[in-house]
Amino acid sequence: MKKGEHMEKNKGTFKGLIPFLVFVGIYLGSGIALEIKGMDMAFYQLPAPIAIFPAIVCAFFLFKGTIKEKFETFLEGCGHQDIITMCIIYLLAGGFAVVSKSMGGVDSTVNLGLTYIPAHYIAPGLFIIAGFISTATGTSVGAIVSLTPIAVGLSDKSGVSMAFLLAALMGGAMFGDNLSVISDTTIAATKTQGVDMRDKFKVNIKIAAPAAVLTLILLVIFGKPDVVAESQIYTYSLIKVLPYIFVLVLALLGMNVFAVLTAGIVLSGIIGFTHGDFTLLSYGKEIYNGFTGMTEIFILSLLTGGLAALVTKAGGIDWILSIIQKKIKGKKTAKLGIGFLVTLTDIAVANNTVAIIINGPIAKEICEKYDVDPKESAAILDIFSCIAQGAIPYGAQMLIMLSFTKGSVSPFDIIPLLWYQMLLMVFTIIFIFYKKSKI
Repeated sequence: MKKGEHMEKNKGTFKGLIPFLVFVGIYLGSGIALEIKGMDMAFYQLPAPIAIFPAIVCAFFLFKGTIKEKFETFLEGCGHQDIITMCIIYLLAGGFAVVSKSMGGVDSTVNLGLTYIPAHYIAPGLFIIAGFISTATGTSVGAIVSLTPIAVGLSDKSGVSMAFLLAALMGGAMFGDNLSVISDTTIAATKTQGVDMRDKFKVNIKIAAPAAVLTLILLVIFGKPDVVAESQIYTYSLIKVLPYIFVLVLALLGMNVFAVLTAGIVLSGIIGFTHGDFTLLSYGKEIYNGFTGMTEIFILSLLTGGLAALVTKAGGIDWILSIIQKKIKGKKTAKLGIGFLVTLTDIAVANNTVAIIINGPIAKEICEKYDVDPKESAAILDIFSCIAQGAIPYGAQMLIMLSFTKGSVSPFDIIPLLWYQMLLMVFTIIFIFYKKSKI
């Protein structure tokens, strides 16, 4: 059968999609209900693997076939090579992130940036530091946790609007999360589309870099402080920043991702031993802490892979594709459709990695049908999900950031100032509709 041929023969059935809608409904519904009750981090109280479990049960009851047949299909999905590969990468990325942070890598990176960025460039400086930390560590949340208290303090001292500085920080954090070769979103996007991280990065950087440069120019122009805060020298160690640069460079050179992350864990360990940050036993525990920190996304990826296999076999994916292709007129609108789907899903589930995992199989089918380059599809999935995640008022990034402001800033003060996300959207659409040559 030729690529996408089954789409022409089978329009699928809405019934096949119901379990996925159950998952989204439970995940979103619990968040809304808890938000109404005033609970902090309402959309993150119910673990995603728990929310997806009733959807799997629903699929077993709803779809045709014996329990044995459905269970075999489910296990095939869980054990798919792409899913297992993604899960192992999650574990290694978690181990690297925790070990590097434990030996002081994050603190040194933050302090290095704060020491050398001039005080009168506070806003663009925060964007750059957040971007580097997020790229190096693979998490926008980590950059936000590290830098938000500093941004709040700098706002008080400089007279620059706190909302303005926090928007700059959010932009930098999402810029780095989008580009990082070890972020959950990159891993999910590349593995679901079957492309190398390096190839996705090459496409991604050509879209994100112009948006970042223009954002920095705007931050310089509009972010001048009323009072220039005194420059300070912070304690840092260049050697503790080295593992992040090491991993980024090796990944971009095309080295196997398993080897890259393993080498990063070893290098961070050597630096930690040298500086007395941990013993052999505590080093092992930090690696394991990194593994366990990925438990939720690890389990979710396995269960989503199994559910996706059931939904696909029942015709749910084909039904979505039959609806989408009525609106798709060619390669360009196919790419826009992929971006639209992942954006809506992220708004619903408030988790960009989950949004990519859900839409990855659909995006891959669209790529095959309309001859879209999978590298571009991976970049679009990551970009649109990061744009949405950084802008929704109930996302983890926004909620954590606001928790440091003691109620003095609302998400609606920050959202209109998210220039990077706005520009990234513009440049992505330009890329989709006006790209002529193959990257």
